[in-house]
Amino acid sequence: MQKFTLLDGLVAPLDRANVDTDAIIPKQFLKSIKRSGFGPNAFDEWRYLDHGEPGMDNSKRKINPDFVLNQPRYQGAQVLLTRENFGCGSSREHAPWALEDFGFRAIIAPSFADIFFNNCFKNGLLPIRLDAAVVDALFNAEAKAAGFRLKIDLEQQTITMPDGTAHRFEVEAFRKHCLLNGLDDIGLTMQHGDEVKAFEAKHRAAQPWLFK
Repeated sequence: MQKFTLLDGLVAPLDRANVDTDAIIPKQFLKSIKRSGFGPNAFDEWRYLDHGEPGMDNSKRKINPDFVLNQPRYQGAQVLLTRENFGCGSSREHAPWALEDFGFRAIIAPSFADIFFNNCFKNGLLPIRLDAAVVDALFNAEAKAAGFRLKIDLEQQTITMPDGTAHRFEVEAFRKHCLLNGLDDIGLTMQHGDEVKAFEAKHRAAQPWLFK
């Protein structure tokens, strides 16, 4: 899993509340469990004017010019700014996979659906909860400045605006540790590799008939 330490990222505003996981990555794209390749179909029903299916050549599909993420000024955005209850709906882990593959590293909102929130940390995404008034201020600042960027410091737990205004966010210590060190569930297990091998050797010696 990619580490998250410092990010100076372009912000894309998705001014919608209650964005569910089927909007983030529609159900027809859930057949694959490769964890990659979902970015071109993130927000598929909003990004394109036709119905998407796996295997389609997205370069030949008609783009929705009114959808914010299709606007040239937001190409390469790494920070998604959105509204309350982001990631609601079904618990599909494909949603954070799609967002990360699209290029996002952090998501800022007043609130998140619990399962989506947990899945983000397990996949290298940083979901940041801020007061609704602060989120409003970020939306207003972004609307006034093309190329609006935020500096996110996970170690210090701060978001800094271009004018120097800083906002602190909370993150649970264990999740922070995992993101800073790029540790997903497999990575955490591999840290105990020597202990696992020692247990297996002891188990084999004590009950060799199980391994014939």
